Amino acid sequence: MVKKVLLINGPNLNLLGTREPEKYGTTSLKDIEEAGIKQAQAKNNGSELLVYQNNTEGFIIDRIHEAQRQGVGFIIINAGAYTHTSVGIRDALLGTAIPFIEVHITNVHQREPFRHQSYLSDKALAVVCGLGVYGYTASIEYALNY
Repeated sequence: MVKKVLLINGPNLNLLGTREPEKYGTTSLKDIEEAGIKQAQAKNNGSELLVYQNNTEGFIIDRIHEAQRQGVGFIIINAGAYTHTSVGIRDALLGTAIPFIEVHITNVHQREPFRHQSYLSDKALAVVCGLGVYGYTASIEYALNY
């Protein structure tokens, strides 16, 4: 079983709870992170959920590199808009070879055409989209049992 799971959230996800609540709901990123940490602790097997959010691509890449040095066994990433633009984040995920799940709160395939392209999906172990914030819960549960 994975002991350390890293949850990464990209640009604008720090605004969850107030940003377009009709699309993203009213749950804050802090609420999601706290629930995930409790979920990991409930496993009672030494599992740990590390959380990180940044609006800057380079800092997200640096955090992925750091995850490898920390012995993180699984990454859950909602790269936000960088999903559709960042070869750098893709390369960091591939370079560390840490298995990962790509998460989106909304169903990106029901949105603007530019959101249909992901630089991560073809390398992700799974893609969870359109389940609202429950997508995080499902992804964390999978990662903890991986």
